[in-house]
Amino acid sequence: MAGAPDERGPGPAAGEQLQQEHVGCQVFPERLAQGKPQQGFLSSFFTNNQKCQLMLLQTLETNPYVKLLLDAMKHSGCAVNKERHFSCEDCNGNVSGGFDASVSQIVLCQNNICNQAHMNRVVTHELIHAFDHCRAHVDWFTNVRHLACSEVRAANLSGDCSLLNEIFRLHFGLKQHHQTCVRDRAIRSILAVRNISKEVAQKAVDEVFESCFNDHEPFGRIPHNKTYARYAHRDFQNRDRYYSNI
Repeated sequence: MAGAPDERGPGPAAGEQLQQEHVGCQVFPERLAQGKPQQGFLSSFFTNNQKCQLMLLQTLETNPYVKLLLDAMKHSGCAVNKERHFSCEDCNGNVSGGFDASVSQIVLCQNNICNQAHMNRVVTHELIHAFDHCRAHVDWFTNVRHLACSEVRAANLSGDCSLLNEIFRLHFGLKQHHQTCVRDRAIRSILAVRNISKEVAQKAVDEVFESCFNDHEPFGRIPHNKTYARYAHRDFQNRDRYYSNI
C-alpha cells in the first residue's frame, strides 16, 4: 500500500535489526505481562476513570480529527469500538497514552490527561498509530524505523505541533518550526516506550523523516487546526462517496 511505513525503504538486515527491550509494562503498569489489559471490577467507580470515560465520549462524538480517523479506520476494515479499543488506566511518569499493538487497544492515562483538549490530542495521536497498524505491516517491537515513522506522522497530523500548543510551551519563532517540533516530539515518544539511546532514536527519525512527514493519510493535508480537520473530513467523505459510485 502506498505510503505504508514498511514501504519507506528497506528495513534493517536481520543482523542489524534493533532488538530492544519493550518497556510498555513499565509505563503502563495495569497492562499484564503478556500485553493484555487488566479488568479491575471497581475501576469504573474511581473519579479519574469516570472523568476519562466522559472526556473520551466527548472526543469520539465531536472532535473532527477523531471523526475522520474513525471513518478512515472503518473504511480500511478496522472499525473502532469504544468499549473494546479504548482503556482508561493509571500510568507511570508523564505519559498521556499509548497504543498497545499486541491487543489493538489504545491506553488513555486517566491520571495524566488533565482536560478535554488534552484528551482530544491524545486520542488523535493514538488513533493515527492505530490507523497505521490497520493499513500496514508495522513491526512495532523490533524495527525502530517503523515506530519512528508512525511517531513522525502522529506528531505531524494530530495537532501536537500546532502553533497554539507551541506558544503555550514557549517554543516559537524558529524557521521551519513545525518540522523541528515534529522531529523532537517523535524522538521523545520513541524514548518513552523503548529502551534505546537518544542517538539511536534520532537516527531512526532522520532516516524516515522526509517520506513519513509527507505522508498525510488519511487527512490528505496537515490539519493545523480544527477547521482544517473539518475540511479534511469533508473531503474524505466526498472521496469515499466518489469511489463507492465507480
